[in-house]
Formats: sequence, C-alpha cells, structure tokens
Amino acid sequence: MAITLRQPAVDDLSEAAGVLRQWQYDGAPMQLHPGDLGWFWRFGAEETAAAIRTWSRDGRILAVGLLDGARLLRMTIAPDAHRDEELAHRLVEDMTDPERGVLPEGRANVEAPKGALVRDLLPKYGWNTDEPWTPLRRGLTEPVQDPGVRIEVVGPEQVHARAAVQRASFEASTFTEERWHAMAAGPLYADARCLVAYDDQGEAVAVVTVWSAGPDRPGLIEPMGVHRDHRGHGYGKAITVAAAAELQQLGSSSAIVCTPSSLVGAVATYKSAGFQPFPEICDLYRDG
Repeated sequence: MAITLRQPAVDDLSEAAGVLRQWQYDGAPMQLHPGDLGWFWRFGAEETAAAIRTWSRDGRILAVGLLDGARLLRMTIAPDAHRDEELAHRLVEDMTDPERGVLPEGRANVEAPKGALVRDLLPKYGWNTDEPWTPLRRGLTEPVQDPGVRIEVVGPEQVHARAAVQRASFEASTFTEERWHAMAAGPLYADARCLVAYDDQGEAVAVVTVWSAGPDRPGLIEPMGVHRDHRGHGYGKAITVAAAAELQQLGSSSAIVCTPSSLVGAVATYKSAGFQPFPEICDLYRDG
C-alpha cells in the first residue's frame, strides 16, 4: 500500500506522540522525542497540530515530522523503517515539492536520525551538510548526586520566575507565563517537569524542562538555560544534575540532550554533569 502524508487534527496528536514514545530506546540515534512536541505545545494545541506531519503505510505511522518554524523539519522514523526505500523516496519527494505542504520554497533544513536512508538520498537532490550538533547522554541506573543548590519544581507560584529566567537565558526567547500555562495544559506535560534553581540570595538563576517518554525509556532535556547575569558559577551543572535526578524519579532509563557543537560552554556544562558526548550529527539544508 502507498505511503500517506497527513497533517493530524488536534484529537489525533496523541497517536503521533504515542509512536514517538515507542521509538525511544537506549542506544537509538538522536531523534525527535515526544518532549519536542510537548515543548512546542507552548504555542497551543492548534499550532502544534499544524506543525506535525506523519507518513503512514497501511494505517501504521512510519515517520513523524515537526515543523519547528516554517523552514526546519525535525523528523524521525520507526526503527524498522530507517532503510525502507519506498518511505525514504516518498519523504524526499514531499520535502522537495513545496506543493506537498511540508517545506516551502527556498532555504530549508531537515533533521533526521543517523542511519536513515533519507539522509543518503537528500544530497543527490542538492541538499548539503549544515553545522554539527553534539548529542549527549547520561545513564540513570546509578544514584544521581545532590545538585548543591535549592531546586524547586515549577507550580503556579514559580511560573513567573520560570518564564523570566527562560527569557534571560536565550536572546531570542519569547517565552511567557501564558505560554508556560499552554504547555502545562497539554497532555504531554503529564510526563514532564520544569525546575528552577536558586542561588544563596534566593534569586532564580537557572531553569530546565525534562520530558519522560515512559518507564525505561530515554528522557529528554529541552530546554536548559542559565540567566545571563548568573553565569560562571556552576548553576548550569547544578540544574542539569537536578534534571537527571528528576528524570530518574520519572522512571527514565537515561537523560538525553542535543546542543550545537559551536556552543562549547553548553557541551562542557553537560559533560560536567555526567553526560557523555556521542559523535556529532549534522542537519541537512538546501539553499533557495
């Protein structure tokens, strides 16, 4: 049966999230995680549904993509379909033809897991290798050390601090209290936690959100940030250690994260918190 491309309705998002959970396993290549959908949910359910694409055969979803902005498709593929030729060729066709409603004309990026056939095919259609990213992982079978600072799980009382530190951590951030509430109201946040770290003066200095994919599966850190006025004091390491401990409490087998390799300080922070870096992976891009 032919491959079917679909943009799901809000009521169908649980199916896409469900297969993403099933595809997470220790040792998997860095890939789209249900937490990526959960973090995107800060824009609301309708916006999230509009950003999702699924590819199915005979009623079974084989690939899920998230349009993270109009020109970046973050996608992953069922573990047993990484080398599926029919699927790979259909993905390339849908990414290449703007009338398919996946990517527009002009500059565009695609993020796909290592080993997927689609990564081998795209360069034949003019796609090039972009800047490298570093995936990192920390196993959670052993006890996690104390972070050494006060950590609070975000509830209604901490939302203002959570949003403010996010904006102070990322220059282009548009995160607000309203967006936190939209994210927290989404179904995927049931398997997530936001944490805030405080310094000795009671100032909120770092934040993180962690996303479980279910017991005995890798959990995701997305995002982690340190307030620009409080960097250089170990708060990044502390909040990352706290994130690992929280994922362990949620039953995750490991904690994973991916960051641009150019952010040398971020890579060093994750390594200091016990994360092991893995071989770099690059997005693919095409010029206009």
